[in-house]
Amino acid sequence: MLSRSTNPIAPVITIHAKFGASEATFLSGQEIHGQGERADAIYEVQRGAVRSYKTLSDGRRQICAFHLQDDIFGWENGLNYRFTAEAIVDTTVLVVRRQILEYVATKDVQVTHDLLSMATNTLEHAEDQMMLLGRKNSGEKVAAFLLEMDRRLSGTGVLALPMTRRDIADYLGLTVETVSRELSQFRTSGMLMFSENNQRRIVLIDRQRLRRLT
Repeated sequence: MLSRSTNPIAPVITIHAKFGASEATFLSGQEIHGQGERADAIYEVQRGAVRSYKTLSDGRRQICAFHLQDDIFGWENGLNYRFTAEAIVDTTVLVVRRQILEYVATKDVQVTHDLLSMATNTLEHAEDQMMLLGRKNSGEKVAAFLLEMDRRLSGTGVLALPMTRRDIADYLGLTVETVSRELSQFRTSGMLMFSENNQRRIVLIDRQRLRRLT
């Protein structure tokens, strides 16, 4: 049986040695797989963070998901990857060939069930992302993002964000200036504070007020 991820947003399976997984390391900014390439591998983040994005026809980038430790990505319904996956920071992943995973699923009902659950979770996250982009103002979007990262990174209210503000903006459909303005307003109103040495390290002081915004 496969073990379960503790991340409530992450897919529910964990890659094991039984799948013939190998380890690979990617430097910050290095592409892991490209949009349109053949989807012949699935990945699990061991250390670091990954962004999945689509390049739009006008050249803009829309980030669709951030994959953090223990998250699995690259599982596609079709033959090709719909998104480009890129390491945000130096990142180590486990890699398993899709063909092997599919073969194991034909022999193990639990693996089949877990793959179905993973697909369902991915769909739910996509639906949540559509709601985030389509129905919330900029303050609500940034507040929802901070609470999502709090749940996924630690749940302690202290966030060491691996992604840049440009990444956050491309995830939320905002400009970098808007993201920076909303974060500054949250700080001024006493909902959060920044580390003196690292602007990506954020302490959520009043999560209840942030939740009310969302």
